[in-house]
Amino acid sequence: MTVSLSSCFITLVVLFLWQIEDIAEACRCAPVHLQQAFCNADVVIRAKVVGVGVVSGNTKYDIQQIKMFKGPDRVIRAIFTSSSSASCGVTLEINKEYFFTGSINTDGRMHIGMCNFIRYWDDLNGTQKKSLTQRYRTGCSCTIIRCSSLPCPVSAPDECLWTDWLLNDGQSGPQAKYSACLMSFDGSCYWSRDMDPSKK
Repeated sequence: MTVSLSSCFITLVVLFLWQIEDIAEACRCAPVHLQQAFCNADVVIRAKVVGVGVVSGNTKYDIQQIKMFKGPDRVIRAIFTSSSSASCGVTLEINKEYFFTGSINTDGRMHIGMCNFIRYWDDLNGTQKKSLTQRYRTGCSCTIIRCSSLPCPVSAPDECLWTDWLLNDGQSGPQAKYSACLMSFDGSCYWSRDMDPSKK
């Protein structure tokens, strides 16, 4: 009987670990440059989370929109996300100010998930905040290619290689924090660096 219970316990542990692995695998997101996240999103806003509830099995965060950088011609008052982390649901803090990128569902609601670019507003630097108002938008015809190991392929002139990852800097690297991928008059794209720390 003891052996049977022990075997049962081991089986349950293995199943639990498989389940944890499945959850981790279920929501894998490739890192994206802030400009790329901006260009790909339906909605890009700065907002403060002021409440939380549950609607139709999803988590609803009531927000106070502070600024819309991209999106519909209306104020966003709530953001929806899956209640499950396995389905890429996001957990937010009440009374915290965030930067959000998200999508607009067919029902007109703004939806976010772990694969969206979501940061505390104060975690963005001055250059990133300034670029949200114009520079990122002007570079949306370009494609940012993440380069994590050499050689890095460039297949078209409208691509910028994001090489911060070669030094494991990732989102903290100079291209991520201070640069935008912009298109020149001949249709080719290049990194443009801006060290202006203004506009907090």
